[in-house]
Amino acid sequence: MQSPRPGPLAAALLAVLSLAQAGTARAQEAATLRVGMEAGPTSLDPHYASLITNIAYSRHVFQPLVQQDHRQQLRPAIATEWRAVDDLTWEFRLDPAARFHDGRPVTAEDVAFTLSRAGDVPNSPSSFRVYTRPIAAVEAVDATTIRIRTQAPTPLLPNYLSLVMIISKAHGEAATTADYNSGRAMIGTGPYRHVSWQPGSPLVLERHEGFAGPKPDFARVEFRPIANAGARSAALNAGDVDLIEIVPPDQFRRFAADARFATAESPSNRLIFLTLDSDRAESPHVRARDGGPIANPLRDPRVRRALSLAIHRDALVQRVLQGQGVAAGDLGPAGYFGTSPDLTPPPYDLEGAKRLLAEAGYPQGFAVQVNGPNDRFVNDEQVVQAIAQMWTRLGLVATVETRPRGVWLAEAAQLKYSVNLAGFSPNPEVLGMLETQIHSWNPALGLGTANRGRFSNTDIDGLIQKARQTMDDAERAELTRQATRAALRDQTALIPLYFQVNTWAMRRGLAYEARTDEMTLAMSARRAP
Repeated sequence: MQSPRPGPLAAALLAVLSLAQAGTARAQEAATLRVGMEAGPTSLDPHYASLITNIAYSRHVFQPLVQQDHRQQLRPAIATEWRAVDDLTWEFRLDPAARFHDGRPVTAEDVAFTLSRAGDVPNSPSSFRVYTRPIAAVEAVDATTIRIRTQAPTPLLPNYLSLVMIISKAHGEAATTADYNSGRAMIGTGPYRHVSWQPGSPLVLERHEGFAGPKPDFARVEFRPIANAGARSAALNAGDVDLIEIVPPDQFRRFAADARFATAESPSNRLIFLTLDSDRAESPHVRARDGGPIANPLRDPRVRRALSLAIHRDALVQRVLQGQGVAAGDLGPAGYFGTSPDLTPPPYDLEGAKRLLAEAGYPQGFAVQVNGPNDRFVNDEQVVQAIAQMWTRLGLVATVETRPRGVWLAEAAQLKYSVNLAGFSPNPEVLGMLETQIHSWNPALGLGTANRGRFSNTDIDGLIQKARQTMDDAERAELTRQATRAALRDQTALIPLYFQVNTWAMRRGLAYEARTDEMTLAMSARRAP
């Protein structure tokens, strides 16, 4: 039997209902920001891994005491004021309006608990201990005042703490990393609340309407991991996402020229460089030209200098990166605190490089494998291939092996490479690069923690240690410059290549405040005419 057709009134009501539902769907879509990300978090525990990707995700749900703006200048977050009481004491005053998502006020006890936990998370692959190690004691003066005593003068403590998210003692004392990953412990103070996440799946957040600070434009955010850069661009072009990060140079130009889209870019403080195994007597991927064993030539500063001179940085930037980079000769971009105006990019000098190799006893070169990622930095695999080709002209038998990000990170940490393409963003001074990448590996001091080539020089170590305890800015900057000149000009502890340019593309009607630190934050996106 046929169902009766609706009468005119019922049909009209159905039409109105359909229009209302369509309008609601459009409104929900407009209120949602869909972001195509290069990678998802490795964990939601804000203290599990001090990776830039994890920290960026954490900043939506949690807040640090002080935060870095889009140019990495310190701004208030949970703390409204901070000062150095003396060379060994910092004082932070908390915002009395700051509340966790469950309504509890943020207290000095929460901060003290956070600082004790952050550097002590089990199985952390990249510990926050490097930021909390200088702390000797934490004193809750009153509910909204905290004093931090350091073991030695620590001028960069506020900058270190800008990367450490404050968690609730009430929720965090019994919480494990698994509790954060499941969402059970995701109680922060940030502008967004956690909704859902599974590894490899989108991370979904909803705006926290009780947030005391500026409200983000978007009520809902979906961070979608899309590792392949071409696939991210295709997703934006198809309308599947609204905003993407780390846009390939050719796609960036196309989006910039298309009225349906908008773009944003910023010079980065991320240095892309080569680590060199300058420690082991024999290195796993260095051989004689005939493939036989050989004493590690990378231990000789002349060889390291030769490899640097044989790299045509301008060609890398203009041809491989299509202009999305700035050739580097220092550990930080021009104007960054502690940089040296005289440390300009080494000129391409193939003949000079050959002379240095001959002086070091390798007139015919040797065989070397260049390792790196194939999905972490802009055109990273092509960069590795280009460097190998340049070294072939030097007389080396240069081969290439690239890995997906996760495998590459693990193998680099296990020191499986002789030469490796790497990247690092010092925070917020060149000293941060010296502490982690140049200083001798010393886990007891929390120094040299990312020194994958195990470069070691006691004189340079001394300059770094003195600089990191110098409160006077001018004196600290000069010590930093001395250490950097010795590391790069005299020793070639690593080979600086270029600074990245950070890029984003988005659909028309959006704008993004481009950041020097690479972070993609929903709070930096807004609706635009």
